[in-house]
Amino acid sequence: MTNQAGANRAQRPAGVESTTLRDQFDMMRHAFMASPLLKTILWLSTGSFAIIIATAIGQIILNRWNRPFFDAIERRDLNAFFYQLLLFVAIAGGLLVLNVTQQWLNQMVRLKLREGLTIDLINEWMRPLRAFRLANSGAMGINPDQRMQEDAGHLADLTTDLGFGLLQSSILLASFVSVLWALSAGFVFHIGGYALEIPGYMVWAAILYAGSASWLSWLVGRRLIVLNGDRYAREAELRFSLMHVSEHIDAISLAGGETGERRRLELDLATVLGAMRNIYRAQINLAWVQDGYGWVTVVAPILVAAPVYFAGEISFGGLMMAVGAFNQVHTSLKWFVANISAIADWRATLLRVAAFRRALIMTDVLHDAEKRIEFAENDTNKLTFDNLEVASSSGRTRLSEPHIEIGAGQRVVISGDPRAGKTLLFRALARLWPWGSGRVGLPAGEMVAFIPRSPYFPRGKLRDALSYPRAGDFSDASLVAALSKVGLDQLTTLLDREARWERELSDDEQRSLAFARLVLHRPRWVIIDEALETMDGEAMKLALSIFEDDLRDTAVVKIGRTPRNGPLFSRVIHLVKDAEGPVLKPIHLKGAVHEKELAASAT
Repeated sequence: MTNQAGANRAQRPAGVESTTLRDQFDMMRHAFMASPLLKTILWLSTGSFAIIIATAIGQIILNRWNRPFFDAIERRDLNAFFYQLLLFVAIAGGLLVLNVTQQWLNQMVRLKLREGLTIDLINEWMRPLRAFRLANSGAMGINPDQRMQEDAGHLADLTTDLGFGLLQSSILLASFVSVLWALSAGFVFHIGGYALEIPGYMVWAAILYAGSASWLSWLVGRRLIVLNGDRYAREAELRFSLMHVSEHIDAISLAGGETGERRRLELDLATVLGAMRNIYRAQINLAWVQDGYGWVTVVAPILVAAPVYFAGEISFGGLMMAVGAFNQVHTSLKWFVANISAIADWRATLLRVAAFRRALIMTDVLHDAEKRIEFAENDTNKLTFDNLEVASSSGRTRLSEPHIEIGAGQRVVISGDPRAGKTLLFRALARLWPWGSGRVGLPAGEMVAFIPRSPYFPRGKLRDALSYPRAGDFSDASLVAALSKVGLDQLTTLLDREARWERELSDDEQRSLAFARLVLHRPRWVIIDEALETMDGEAMKLALSIFEDDLRDTAVVKIGRTPRNGPLFSRVIHLVKDAEGPVLKPIHLKGAVHEKELAASAT
């Protein structure tokens, strides 16, 4: 057991326990590199990069067009004016085609990024036993649906928009810095009888102007990272509360509990609205900075270029060209200012998605220091338990006998007090809960079917719910015969009807449908977790009859009370709760639960 724990630690991906931006990037890089859509995304990104380069060239040509166009206006040269208008139509038409093409490529990248990221998260979530353990691991397991649906999509959108926006701004900056440098090269300021030459002073003016705006915007807007993270957590809680009420509306209505549920939902909504108000306050403060610089930008490039123009170094067309180049450089440099809200939102979303993926991976290595139940195949066709104990936070659940053998075809009841941990034992035998000690020997090469208290039915046709998880493997005649065996003849005409069957069927009908599956799958071993306890007498009698007829050679282990009707079970094993024994420490997902603290550290 110790060696296995060590192996798990050795295989732990880098960055699992850390929470820095670099480690979050590393976590998402693993997902990106393993994606089957990697080549498609790279090809689309390469195409978009080529379009951005072509657009930058077109922007330089358009900027150069400013000089002859405005010079023609200054000279009142009508022929040159119309000629330059024709050139503008050609240049603008080419840029229009490039812009539309780039938008399409960006949308395709966004689509494929979301597809790849969501598939990666679903694959990690649906690895055997992970989803169950995550659901029992704390706060991170409460709303996995939101992480995979809403957060993953939002992250893909923001990453695409910000990534290509930054790339385009960087290319335009590199392209127009040289233009702006050349326009202001060699200009000398005359101040108080002194001559001061600042090479490329318009470039430095643009950098100083945009740099001050970026610094002030980050100073004011960085709180949005924490506030956005808090809002997403509050939204998840509200969504979970709404889903919880929707799933249990029958019981709520029967109890007349609508008023209390409404108050709880209103409280959850109030926390969401409070989080949104905090965001809006931060955005208003940021707007003072962004809009203030926006108004100054109307005249800033003219003020910077004016000394060169009034000194007679450039013409009016050259002034307009300088203003255009300054605006391009300034716009590229202030990309951060313009996108501070989106960057904060992206940072918070990246935090949530990376933390969720980290939590999925960590579920495989939780409780490394704890002992685990050993599972192995027996040489004989027997199910054996040797010194089996199941660990929990409230003590240990164990069988009254140290060594137990159950042979093929035997019918056994494992019974205990209401708090003895019967469901915990069921989960341990199904390998959902591996913590404890002892050995479980499984019959070699035999399928073991597990029947929980509340069966699961996939959304869709009744035939798929009945044959789950082997949809399509059985004929209609077999499906009809299985339904008839458990007294569900009224459903035989509904095989192709699509519905949410957990809502359409009564509790007895749902459990009877679960036993009808056994008629189809014909397992040699069945373990049942109190699924018979609440069934009425006739439904239970029909369910048990399949073990007397169709599955007479199947071994049955029932965890729960001994059925009163029929001599099906000939042996009783007792379950004991040892509250004084060693307990399992609570599970904590380091780096994944306390998102507010992580977001705060990210700033």
